Amino acid sequence: MEIKVEKKLDLKDKIVNIYNLNKKKIYITIIVFILITISTIFVKFNNERKNNLIAEKYIKAGIYLSSNQKENAKILLEEIILSKNKFYSILALNTIIEKNLILDHKKIIDYMVLAEGSIKSNNQKELLLFKKGLYLIKNSKNLEGEKLFKDLIKKNSQLKFLAEEIIIK
Repeated sequence: MEIKVEKKLDLKDKIVNIYNLNKKKIYITIIVFILITISTIFVKFNNERKNNLIAEKYIKAGIYLSSNQKENAKILLEEIILSKNKFYSILALNTIIEKNLILDHKKIIDYMVLAEGSIKSNNQKELLLFKKGLYLIKNSKNLEGEKLFKDLIKKNSQLKFLAEEIIIK
């Protein structure tokens, strides 16, 4: 019985001794952990807030388009593209192209390149390259468009079949 009590005291003494020797390290570790947690929560909250603001701009641009205020919609959609949001920038670009809000082909290609840089998914990049190729062919830049389709075919993309079909025509 005394052995058990002595072992418990030894263990307790060891823990207290370790604590006394490493007080600063323990406090610093706890403070760093708390700071990392707080900063992670802040960054997540900030990103969510930015995403909500961009979503509101996209909805507002849609309202402007439906009320035939194309210039206001174009300004908001360009802001969304420049924000490099991985979801809404592509939607904004598609809306601009679909509604013919920007007639400057170089500017649209620049926006496509910008949107392409914000995409992380390979499938989405391939889809954007496919759309870019279609846009180029539609606007009489057949060689550049066909080059994009040939690149998609070489990469063995999921859109390979469609790219081959377009090149054949």
